[in-house]
Amino acid sequence: MLVRAGLVTEDQVASAAASQFQDGGRLGDHLAAMGAISPEALEAFLHRTPKEPSNLSETGIDQGELLSLLLKLVYVERLATIPQFANAIKLAPHVVMDLVRMALDRHLLHSTGSTDDQFSNIRYALSDEGKHWAIDALQQCRYAGPAPVTLNDFTQQVALQKLTNETITHQAIRASLSDLVVDERLIEQSGPAMTTSRAILLYGPPGNGKTSVAVRLATVFEDIVYIPHAISIDGQIVRVFDTSLHEPVDSDDPSEDENSFVRRSRYDTRWVPCRRPIAITGGELTLDMLELRYDPVANLYEAPLHVKALNGCLFIDDFGRQLVSPTHLLNRWIVPLESRIDFLRLHTGKVVRIPFEELLIFSTNLDPEDLMDPAFLRRLPYKIEISAPSLDHFRRILELEARRHGLEVNEKVFEQIVSRITEDKGLELAAYHPRFIVEQVVATCRFLGESLHFYPRFVDHAIDNLRVRRPTDKGPSVTHARV
Repeated sequence: MLVRAGLVTEDQVASAAASQFQDGGRLGDHLAAMGAISPEALEAFLHRTPKEPSNLSETGIDQGELLSLLLKLVYVERLATIPQFANAIKLAPHVVMDLVRMALDRHLLHSTGSTDDQFSNIRYALSDEGKHWAIDALQQCRYAGPAPVTLNDFTQQVALQKLTNETITHQAIRASLSDLVVDERLIEQSGPAMTTSRAILLYGPPGNGKTSVAVRLATVFEDIVYIPHAISIDGQIVRVFDTSLHEPVDSDDPSEDENSFVRRSRYDTRWVPCRRPIAITGGELTLDMLELRYDPVANLYEAPLHVKALNGCLFIDDFGRQLVSPTHLLNRWIVPLESRIDFLRLHTGKVVRIPFEELLIFSTNLDPEDLMDPAFLRRLPYKIEISAPSLDHFRRILELEARRHGLEVNEKVFEQIVSRITEDKGLELAAYHPRFIVEQVVATCRFLGESLHFYPRFVDHAIDNLRVRRPTDKGPSVTHARV
């Protein structure tokens, strides 16, 4: 985990592990002693790592709820042993054993014996009463997964994982944008926004890389954050971890025997260590997507997109083209942007206070002053224009795209492309033009069995596809077939 967070190297861990094997003690102390990491940095890292509950009360969840959850897991997944129970509910085996004892005392589980002499391999099965309990619990709530965390624990963990905890350097931003041809001004403008985690507005004509820039800026952050599988709020389950959005970091120790009842202390596995999330939404965004989504059949909630993106980045692309009006969407964001707090409502009417610790990036090719009133524009402290590329930048982009496909751009080809786009088509140069043209030229060459080359007529075909032909176009004439 320390290696993946960029705090130490694998070689340093190997050296510290060798020292630990010889002298004993904790691995972290050996890393600090050899100067691989400062004690302060180590303590800060360990402090934000969720600590595994040592007993049922430390989970913060009602024991009756945990017992019902365990029985549902045994019923649905056909589990039989303590290690299987622990892996499913994501609690330590000795804590799970307490739940098993409760179930045995209430005759909800019974032992069916053991396959060997290991205590951990004693097998259990649901009694008839236990099956009825599990079925009834499933009817009340169909969630059968890892034990949830409390809202209070979730709020505290989000506060420990703020984006502002990371140090963002000029070199880091430059590296994230290294595969794009961008102006130095963009790096200088985006840097302060990234270091303060304040909202960003990217605006400018379409096709000049606003989406590409936003996604790459979001990758600047390198910290590991912990995402809960689910949150419990007044007995209601809210699912948070989403495999389509969160990228887990594998931290399991392969040397540890999963069947062992005695397990070393580790972090609370109800939380999943992940890269900072990057959530992207566009024209499909609606106000309903920003609220808790309640499933009346399963009787549980799905967290909205901006909650799943906490401690990461939420990128709203094509702003102004959503089905809901920009004004309504902007009004929804005013309070969270100002106070870093959002309020969500359960179907029971209870209002829940949720942190809003994430970087919000808006992108639009419309005029921002036509979309937003002054009050909201004031709450977007960083407004960065992604304009059309200069002639030099356009050529660099074209050469990079051509080189990627084994083509060469000479002066004659470059002049033909620029002239056709700007004069014949009446278009402003855009950053997407080079890739569009190169890919179409390559496709035409391969279709006709020609060697890869910027044949003038192939270039004309590609540029004609940039825009529907108009009577005023000066491009080559086309013979229209009669249908």
